[in-house]
Amino acid sequence: MVVEDVTRVKDYLNKTKLTTLDYVINPYVGCPNKCIYCYAAYMSSFSKHSEEWGDFIDIKRTNKRINIFKIKNKKVMISTVTDPYNSYEKKYGTTRMIMEQLVKSEAFITVVTKSKLVLRDVDLFKKMKHVEVAISISTLDEHLKKKIEPRSSSVEERLETLKKLKQNGIRTIVFISPIIPQITDFKRIIEATKEYADEYWFDKLNLRSSFKTKMFKFINEEYPLYNPIYENIYNRKNTKYFDDLSDEIAKYCTENNISFKNFYAGT
Repeated sequence: MVVEDVTRVKDYLNKTKLTTLDYVINPYVGCPNKCIYCYAAYMSSFSKHSEEWGDFIDIKRTNKRINIFKIKNKKVMISTVTDPYNSYEKKYGTTRMIMEQLVKSEAFITVVTKSKLVLRDVDLFKKMKHVEVAISISTLDEHLKKKIEPRSSSVEERLETLKKLKQNGIRTIVFISPIIPQITDFKRIIEATKEYADEYWFDKLNLRSSFKTKMFKFINEEYPLYNPIYENIYNRKNTKYFDDLSDEIAKYCTENNISFKNFYAGT
């Protein structure tokens, strides 16, 4: 059961310290997808909820309209710490309201989601000057997906969503994130999506606080042979695994003329 609440905010638009963006819009606090690896779980400590991350959602509301002149030629991401098209969006429509305000914006807007519901707003995307949709995929294995992302759209639904976005002339990105060591097969994901993707983004699995414990427990139960690898990466802070993978990604994408951005490279 997910606890629902409405929270009043001053503005949907927030300045960000992320170097690749200017502003972020998070229509909700919390995310019912309940992905076991979710880095945003740290936000539970800033909420009034006693429930675990994934078991509550606050629906943001404000009377202030988004100042589209303020974000002209700026980079805006929807969203960074929630899925803007989570299952409660169908009920509350916060993201839809935000998109309607952004239709005439000249900002460079990136929508990041795991949800097929994003197709609902294709009519608005078509009216926007600069918009792209990134679909997050960590695995093509539906059985695994159900374990690590239990409440999100299926793998098949995401692939179909990507295809339909592309058919409607929307710029598409496959966000291979998080890359779960020894589990995420980035080449398979590219092969399955390359006909419908304009670009690929990559980011690694980052683990800290309570969800680090959850992820280690999952690996121990499902893939115990990988325990030493996770211990080396996340407890001993050895960077070799992701350094080598970064080189492999760059080589593969370059050789296959694939446009890509690796957000963890060099970190």
